[in-house]
Amino acid sequence: MGGHPRANDSDTKTRAIFVLAAKKAPYLVYGNPFYDHAGFINVHSVDSEGSLKENVQNAELDERSAVHGMVFDPEEEYLYSADMWANKIWCHKKDTSTGLLTLVGAINAPSPGDHPRWVEMHSSGQYLYALMEAGNRLCVYTIDPKTHMPVYTEENFPLIPPGMDGFHPKMYRSDVVFSSSSGKYLFATSRSNSPKLTGYIAAFKLGTQGKVERQICLNPTPTSGGHSNAVSPCPWSDEWLALCDDERGWVEMYRWHDEFLGRVAHLDIKEPGFGMNAIWYD
Repeated sequence: MGGHPRANDSDTKTRAIFVLAAKKAPYLVYGNPFYDHAGFINVHSVDSEGSLKENVQNAELDERSAVHGMVFDPEEEYLYSADMWANKIWCHKKDTSTGLLTLVGAINAPSPGDHPRWVEMHSSGQYLYALMEAGNRLCVYTIDPKTHMPVYTEENFPLIPPGMDGFHPKMYRSDVVFSSSSGKYLFATSRSNSPKLTGYIAAFKLGTQGKVERQICLNPTPTSGGHSNAVSPCPWSDEWLALCDDERGWVEMYRWHDEFLGRVAHLDIKEPGFGMNAIWYD
C-alpha cells in the first residue's frame, strides 16, 4: 500500500480492502487502503505475465478518506470511487496512454450519515448507482455529459424494510450493488450485525439507459450475512446469481427467472473466514 508513510506499519489498522484491474492497456491495477492512513488510491503497473510490478501513483484524496469500492465508466476513461469515511463520491479521469489518474472532482453523499460503500455503472454510461452502507439505501445518479461528474437525481430505494432501523438501530449495513450482464436488472444486498436478524437482497428493473424503473423485491437472506452477504451476478447470463455468507460459511446459487429469485444450490464451506465474495470463471 502506498501513499501515507505509515500505511504499511504493523502497529496501524491500515488494510487493503478493494482492487480493480483495468481491462485496457496499459492494464494498471487500482487499489484502496482502508481504516487508518487511507487517503489515497494506489495505482500499480503489471509485468508481461500480469503480476504486480510497481506502485506508479498514489492519487491523493481526503485525509479522512477510506474508499471501499470503485467502478470505471464503460469506456474506462473515468473512475468513480465510493468513500465511506469522507462520505463522498470521487471522480478521476484516467489517462488513456499512461493509465494514471487526474482528479475531476468529488461530491458529498446526500446525507451526512450515508457512507457510500459501493458503486456500479450502467452499461450506457449514463447512470451511476451508489450503495450507502449506513444509510441502507441505493442512491441513483446521472452522469453529466460535459463534466462526467455524478449528479444526484433525488431518487433512492430502501435496502432494508422501511422502519427496521427504528426497531433495530445501527443493526444493518448495506453491502454491494451489481448489474446483471444484460444491464436490465440491478441487485443489491444488506447485512445485519446480529445472527438474530436476517440481511436482505433487493432487485431492480432498469430502463435501456439505466434509469431505475421499479424495485422488484426486497427478500430476506438466509442469515445475517455476517461481514459478507455479497451478491455476484453471472457475467454472461442474467439467469444466475451467487450469494456468499461468512456468518456460517457458505455459498448459494440462485436462479433469476420471470423476475423471481429461486435458490437452486447451497454449499457449506467450513473454512475460517469464508466467504466474502464469489468470482465467476468462464
